[in-house]
Amino acid sequence: MRLWPRTLFGRLVVILVGGMIAAQVLTGSIWYDVRHTQALEIPLRLAAARLTDLQHLHQRQPADFPQALSALDRPGFEARLVDAPEDPDGSFDPAAERLLRRAVQDQGGDAQGLRLLSVELRDGADERTGLSGWFTGNGTKAHLLLAAPLGEGSWLRISMVEGQGWSSQSTLDVALDYLLRLYLLRILVVVLLALLAVRLAIGPLDKLARAAEALGKDIQRPPLAEEGPLEVRRAARAFNAMQQRLIHNLGERMRFLAAVSHDLRSPITRLRLRTEMLEDDSARQKMRKDLDDMEGMVTATLDFISGSDLDEARQNLDVNALLQSLQADFEEQGAAVSVSGRAQQPLAGYPLSLQRALLNLLENAVRYAGGAQVQIEDSAQALRIRVLDRGPGIPPEQLERVTEPFYRLEQSRNRSTGGYGLGLSIAQTIAAAHHGRLQLRNREGGGLEATLLFDRGA
Repeated sequence: MRLWPRTLFGRLVVILVGGMIAAQVLTGSIWYDVRHTQALEIPLRLAAARLTDLQHLHQRQPADFPQALSALDRPGFEARLVDAPEDPDGSFDPAAERLLRRAVQDQGGDAQGLRLLSVELRDGADERTGLSGWFTGNGTKAHLLLAAPLGEGSWLRISMVEGQGWSSQSTLDVALDYLLRLYLLRILVVVLLALLAVRLAIGPLDKLARAAEALGKDIQRPPLAEEGPLEVRRAARAFNAMQQRLIHNLGERMRFLAAVSHDLRSPITRLRLRTEMLEDDSARQKMRKDLDDMEGMVTATLDFISGSDLDEARQNLDVNALLQSLQADFEEQGAAVSVSGRAQQPLAGYPLSLQRALLNLLENAVRYAGGAQVQIEDSAQALRIRVLDRGPGIPPEQLERVTEPFYRLEQSRNRSTGGYGLGLSIAQTIAAAHHGRLQLRNREGGGLEATLLFDRGA
């Protein structure tokens, strides 16, 4: 099981929320310690008041003091005179002893030499309380044992049991209120703030990733808005500069290739004239064939460049009318092309370029199979135009490469049948410019299925 999130958003949320929860746990542990002292405060102050009263009584009536102590005995309170107090037990709490000393001083008593020998919180069943007893005072009592010097070698030893006397809520109510306010609400606020902060931080990165993906489909896409924090504006500015450099470099390469291809026409024409002057018929035929191939490659290169250069206006296209027009053109040439299905709504795109892509796919099908079937599937999400034939198909290991410029197959789909390896490449380039893609697969029983897939949401 993978616990560490794969996304940057998830990792930042885990770090922020985990850190805040850890801080809350630390805060809770501090509260837990403070709560123990709070649970003892009232019993200790009551004990201080009783001790102070007995000290004052001893000062006023030292002779009658032993009898007065006996008269004060009751369940939960016992005071005796002893020669020396016992040692503190394992429940000794220095913080509670300091609180007791301050309380005695506040009430005018003598805290000199005062010892808190034992302190325990016990529930109604006389068992030492756990965490639940620290949330409320109901049923929770403090068992105290303390000793104070009276002078002349005698000590006043007091054993008493005192309740809280300050809470009317049940343990469950106080615990739920504590968990709700101290943990749940705070953690909820922290999580919401963490999600908001992480979303604000990750949003520009996600926007940049989408822009980079869209750039691969349409290099002429609008530039990123240079807004937001300084770092975001800097990244958007660098991205836009990169896009402009790509456009410039690609344009330069295309213009250079077009110029070279165009300039080759003149020497090819001169070679044709000189070929006709050859007396050897065999050599003349071979030269003609080579020149035909060269001229075909030049023409194909110029066609590829023109197909990649989408300088026409983008508009809503009637795909049904476009396919019907192409179907009629092929029928005039005696090729069997059928169309089934309909596009439910226009497609935003470049008219001549889309016609060129469909024409290339149909020409391939007619060239290698003698005919084609066109299937249209349209939905709210995507438009699919499938061109199917029953030709020789494409070897599976070459399906990924046939859309590369000038890549030709060595079998029946090759240049000997009239192709120069640019038709599918042009179709793919045009599909990408329409935020779509070209998909190729071999059909069962033989043949090829070429699908132009256009995203309706693009």
